[in-house]
Amino acid sequence: MLHLNRSRLTSHQSWLKLGLLAFLLMTLAVSFSPAAWAADRVSRLPAGNAITDGKALLRYALPINNKDIRNVQTSLEDITTQLRANRRWGAISRDANKAASILQKNQAALLASIPPDHQQQAEALIAEMQQEAVDLQAAAESKDKEQIRQKQAELLNHVSELEEAMVQEFPFEVPTEYSNLPQLKGRATVVVETSKGPLTVVVDGYSAPVTAGDFVDLVQRGFYDGLEFTRAEDSYVLQIGDPPGPAEGFIDPATGKYRAVPLEVLVQGDDAPTYGITLEDAGRYKDLPVLPFSAFGALALARPGDDPNGGSSQFFFFLFEPELTPAGLNLLDGRYSIFGYVTEGKDVLDELKAGDKITSAKVMKGAENLVQPKSA
Repeated sequence: MLHLNRSRLTSHQSWLKLGLLAFLLMTLAVSFSPAAWAADRVSRLPAGNAITDGKALLRYALPINNKDIRNVQTSLEDITTQLRANRRWGAISRDANKAASILQKNQAALLASIPPDHQQQAEALIAEMQQEAVDLQAAAESKDKEQIRQKQAELLNHVSELEEAMVQEFPFEVPTEYSNLPQLKGRATVVVETSKGPLTVVVDGYSAPVTAGDFVDLVQRGFYDGLEFTRAEDSYVLQIGDPPGPAEGFIDPATGKYRAVPLEVLVQGDDAPTYGITLEDAGRYKDLPVLPFSAFGALALARPGDDPNGGSSQFFFFLFEPELTPAGLNLLDGRYSIFGYVTEGKDVLDELKAGDKITSAKVMKGAENLVQPKSA
């Protein structure tokens, strides 16, 4: 089991290094054939660098289709890259100007994706974003790095808010065989108080409704309050959720049975998640999950190594290590169900060790999105 077998980590790392070597050799072999490389690049690797920010991954995971807000988002996110690349002030100004222009000139197109009952709030939000974009332009012109970062963060938070308001309805039906499990039909924000400080987690039911529903339900039951982190591997995982006693997961008091949660992975381009089978076993070696293991603080459900449907209450925070998660090539994506990311408190997460505790966990936003089983 992931939560019991420490040798699995060593195995994953060894296979990863072999996989990386094979990939590099393959790249060298085809580098003399531009047509072959160009044809394979899109399916094997995402365009550009892997996204390593959980907030950005959550934005891209939203089931919306509005070109203008996505252009605002990508322009603002590109500023981070430009700041790292020796502060390319001209490129930063262009990104800021593009975002500001879209917000000013394309307001009608932005509002077109907002449901009628949220139009007024969206108009007020866009007006606020327009002023923030002006402030960002001024910071870019003055080459004030700290102000640029502050205004960029404010704008991106509001981009997330506007994009979430664009979601019209839950995008798919969960298979009826899982109707006995809680489901999160949307998103929820959970604050996890630990013995080292607080973590804020955004849980994504749009991509993993069954896994996210299980977690949010257990948070509301107080299941995690007082539990210790049982496993900590530097630059790999921090795990919790093993209750006292012989059971390795949640025993539902209503049934007296172990709550088993299926492996659940939504692949880019798919209409609904794949259930009960790893992407590798499904023969989908090149497919990329909507929620990947490419960000520090990814949350995923632990499970027995030989049972994709045996997860329950144990979950782990993934402690991002670039060697383990090269873009489009790692041994974790498609093997475990990611259901959210840490959005605040990453410094706290980095300090937590085995033996530290979750003192309390509370759903601060989105509790209304939890749908309990009809039989409950």
